[in-house]
Amino acid sequence: MGEWPAHDVMDFHGRPLPERGEPVGYAALIARYDLALLLPIRMAAIAGRHHPISTDAWLMLTPRHRPAAALGPQLVFAFRYEGLDLQVLAALFQAVAPDEVEAIVRATPTGAFARRLWFLYEWLTSRQLDVPDPGKVRLVSILDPDQQYALAEGDPSPRHKVMNNLPGTPAFCPLVRRTPDLAAFSAKALGDRAREAMGRVRPDLVARAAAFILLNDSKSSFAIEGERPTGQRAARWGQAIAQAGIRPLSLGEFDRLQRIVIGDDRFVRLGLRDEGGFIGMHDRDTNMPVPDHISARHEDLQSLMDGLIAFADRAVRGVMDPVVAAACLAFGFVYIHPYVDGNGRLHRWLIHHALAAAAYSPPGLVFPVSAAILRHIDPYRAVLESWSTPLLPFIEWRPTASGNVEVLNDTAAFYRYFDATAHAVFLYGCVEETVEHDLPEEVHFLQAFDRFSEGIQQIVDMPTTHVELLHKFLDQNDGRLSQRARTKEFAALDDGEAMRIEALYGDTFGRGPD
Repeated sequence: MGEWPAHDVMDFHGRPLPERGEPVGYAALIARYDLALLLPIRMAAIAGRHHPISTDAWLMLTPRHRPAAALGPQLVFAFRYEGLDLQVLAALFQAVAPDEVEAIVRATPTGAFARRLWFLYEWLTSRQLDVPDPGKVRLVSILDPDQQYALAEGDPSPRHKVMNNLPGTPAFCPLVRRTPDLAAFSAKALGDRAREAMGRVRPDLVARAAAFILLNDSKSSFAIEGERPTGQRAARWGQAIAQAGIRPLSLGEFDRLQRIVIGDDRFVRLGLRDEGGFIGMHDRDTNMPVPDHISARHEDLQSLMDGLIAFADRAVRGVMDPVVAAACLAFGFVYIHPYVDGNGRLHRWLIHHALAAAAYSPPGLVFPVSAAILRHIDPYRAVLESWSTPLLPFIEWRPTASGNVEVLNDTAAFYRYFDATAHAVFLYGCVEETVEHDLPEEVHFLQAFDRFSEGIQQIVDMPTTHVELLHKFLDQNDGRLSQRARTKEFAALDDGEAMRIEALYGDTFGRGPD
């Protein structure tokens, strides 16, 4: 067992402090109990002066905030200033004796902190503490909604006199901090704005926009994986995206979707993995795995997937922010990586599912999130690696004869309780882009194309297929008909007609969206 951190340090476990200080709260507990886990995204420390400056990595507080060097005071500090970190708490509760926690609860059995601690200990460990009933007291929420995203409608726990507003279960419960960026995104009510905007568009235009967006999002999801599917395969996956949010999640539903994604399963094992998994490459000479990410152990997949499915249900029933819930589900799924193949597209399908199940996206429309991700592929990869890369040193593994990995230590908590704040910020940015740009631009295009098509008929009779080809030529040549178009496909047009068509294109497609 370690010691409490020193009072005057500039570095904690390889993470520099912005100024000299004493790590406290979760950082102090990690040091004292030698907890082998990823450091929290943001930790806390006591500065030596009374006007310290905090950063994204460190909350710096004044000497008057210093907690005593004991388990109870450090936990009180962590709950108050850092929120809940389930990964730290799960490891801590394995390291301390139950009677230590009982003593803290018994000291103030009716207090809000004691009841929250009591509930979390039993929730995370499935072990009951021997503490008295707190009597008639007002229910207190487990998660502070001002600190972290929680269910708006939680479940009361009569035993502990608390309201369980955690979005997940002990099997899977990522949490998201309510940062200023995320609070600003939530306040924009992007889902309401999208529904209102699309409600002002003719239904036939909405249907046509929906069909194009669906196919484009399907193709984009394949493109992110470096694949160029056949038109039939892209359309089939587009239909699966269109069904997101209609069927309840289940392991059978995931298996069904994987079959659609894979198509030809002759060389891919379908269903949950029965061996290890990693993302990376192999050494050319030795065939040794060189992992960038190591997936959850196959022994933990059933529990993790059951937890993920329960999270999805609780998030909808408990009215959690749909975009935040989608980020937790989708990125949690891709980190677990339950299948041999198809995980990336299923991960993005989960975004559609979470938004549709919460009635966040407009009826009959999906947000083209994959298209937005493809445009921001480098930040997307950076977000994925923000958790998976720091995790690698905490996973003990050895190579298998088949060139796979076998995980040797218990890693389940890393996939159950990760901090999904950065993932939610990224996803909210993609959703905002689709609401403010992609949807109106697609509607504007269809409106403009209809005007263009009607105008063409006033110049020359032409079937729709020729109008579409004409538009393609003009679009590719900055609104001018190329020499090839004038001499081949549209050689029948005279000079006057060609000039009028070019002017019509400029009039109809030269304006931005309303």
